[in-house]
Amino acid sequence: MVALGFLSNHSMKLSCRFLMTRKSPGIFGSAKYLHTLTSNLSRNHVCFDYNKQFSAYPFRICGFRSAINNTQKIFCIPKTNFGQSGLISFAHDDCTRRRTSRGVSVIASFASEVKGYSTSVETRVNDKNFERIYVQNGIGVKPLVVEKIDKDENVVGEEASRIGIAVPDEGENVNTENLEGVKGVEITSPKREESDIEKEAWKLLNDAIVMYCGSPVGTVAANDPGDKQPLNYDQVFIRDFVPSALAFLLRGEGEIVRNFLLHTLQLQSWEKTVDCYSPGQGLMPASFKVRTVPLDGNKFEEVLDPDFGESAIGRVAPVDSGLWWIILLRAYGKITGDCTLQERVDVQTGIKLILNLCLTDGFDMFPSLLVTDGSCMIDRRMGIHGHPLEIQALFYSALRCSREMLTVNDGSKNLVRAINNRLSALSFHIREYYWVDIKKINEIYRYKTEEYSMDATNKFNIYPEQIPSWLMDWIPEEGGYLIGNLQPAHMDFRFFTLGNLWSIISSLGTPKQNKAILNLIEAKWDDIVGRMPLKICYPALENEDWRIITGSDPKNTPWSYHNGGSWPTLLWQFTLACIKMGRLELAQKAVALAEKRLAVDRWPEYYDTRTGKFIGKQSRLCQTWTIAGFLTSKVLLENPQMASMLLWEEDYELLEICVCALSKTGRKKCSRVAAKSQILV
Repeated sequence: MVALGFLSNHSMKLSCRFLMTRKSPGIFGSAKYLHTLTSNLSRNHVCFDYNKQFSAYPFRICGFRSAINNTQKIFCIPKTNFGQSGLISFAHDDCTRRRTSRGVSVIASFASEVKGYSTSVETRVNDKNFERIYVQNGIGVKPLVVEKIDKDENVVGEEASRIGIAVPDEGENVNTENLEGVKGVEITSPKREESDIEKEAWKLLNDAIVMYCGSPVGTVAANDPGDKQPLNYDQVFIRDFVPSALAFLLRGEGEIVRNFLLHTLQLQSWEKTVDCYSPGQGLMPASFKVRTVPLDGNKFEEVLDPDFGESAIGRVAPVDSGLWWIILLRAYGKITGDCTLQERVDVQTGIKLILNLCLTDGFDMFPSLLVTDGSCMIDRRMGIHGHPLEIQALFYSALRCSREMLTVNDGSKNLVRAINNRLSALSFHIREYYWVDIKKINEIYRYKTEEYSMDATNKFNIYPEQIPSWLMDWIPEEGGYLIGNLQPAHMDFRFFTLGNLWSIISSLGTPKQNKAILNLIEAKWDDIVGRMPLKICYPALENEDWRIITGSDPKNTPWSYHNGGSWPTLLWQFTLACIKMGRLELAQKAVALAEKRLAVDRWPEYYDTRTGKFIGKQSRLCQTWTIAGFLTSKVLLENPQMASMLLWEEDYELLEICVCALSKTGRKKCSRVAAKSQILV
């Protein structure tokens, strides 16, 4: 066993180590040695005590008005428990200015270079040169430094009591057309006191905080005091923590998010083995737990014990964990204005490891990620193996985040080029082949099959008989959605809520498609929202389909859990999508509906039945991401301008990039040319 120790810079009795099972030398060195690293993770912007209570303060913004120039505006935030006032900045701060030299502007910075590469047959998306960035002498180089290494560290330290919030540059990540409810918004002070439900929710969220060596590092999945067998619900899950992290960040509490990002980063490089086989180096854990291990002399130490899927039901690797980690890293920088974290060498390396895992060559013919069943939020057998929409939407978002955050230099240009090429191909693939509305379904209904041709209309050989009978009557005249999965001779026509919402948030869909998705949700409100927002998928698998596809899973019975259950945690993503598209009234309606029941029902994980009438039969109570999703939605609805830091807008320059070699072979012109008139709407 190799123990990786962290020395805290404040007094405490417990020593802190990572629990590692490693039999062979690796990037941490020989198993004979203890590797001790100094930790400055306790540098905080927010005070925490040892009974897991935050020093909370009300969120107040004085005199905000949308800024699209370089004028910096300072706003006052009273902090009731800090004993001093703090400042919050909505401006083009140092982080935003630094990002303009990389990130979204990287295409502009390397415009001629990228365009030259993207039209060349020799320059492939799968160019492996970018791997040399972080692989030397056959050993993955990953600096294990927990303390800040940025040259502006002292400046950041002097501003420890100040929370900086960065507003994107003009035209960057702000929908100036659809954010109708945001334009001209002026917030002078909280319009109302927090309701009793919100106060209860914040208390429960604080109670769910997990401490490691005296510092907060995440929140448990559920904190139900009546649960005698918590299984892994007492662990910190990466995907589950995201809404908690956003709730804390939007409240001005960033230390817990920073600690979480850094500690999970260190877990990334551990050896993961299932039956003598190890997955890729960049895999992030699904979850981790803080354990107390006894030492000699009545002493104890805290260790982090991660789960990479080797203990999970079905032994499925969490593909979405790394994608969520990158998305949260960007959100942390956007909201706090602290870009020093993402600029650290170890963080940059962590991003590249995840990307390398996702961009690795394979046998697949499509730009979408190929995954097994149960590799995301739906972590049980539900027939989503292949190219599920949820993974593609998160993958697209993670690529866009990485392009913003990667430091561009000679060593990373190949990686940036690979990201741009994949983004371009993926957006086209999803928009062209996953989209269905009444017109597209009618087209599929008339498909000819067995077309062996370069210009085939039915490229995936979809049989019209695959169109389910429920869909023919269910699809509205106005509206559409992105299907759940696409493979040769197979289209999964189920509506998966998370994938469609995240396609709106990330602009994976076109503006017209994004609008149509919300139109469909509004038209089919009783089916997708019902008595409790929102269905994880619609419709449920029933009868023979349930028996064959789920393997007769007793937890995923029809209209329960992942099989058509209602999950309140999806509220925050629905709220973001509605704000982006200027449909605040839909989000307000859904949040109000949930608010009537969640506290009374003790914050369940999910609801059962076709309309979400009953609490789920195996639902945990006091589910943390249910609580956090509700709180994040409330904060965003009251401060919709904050949503711009969590959204992406259409990148029209990406649509011009194509690495297709067909234009130079004379066999056939790229199919994008014919489809562009339909896609760019």
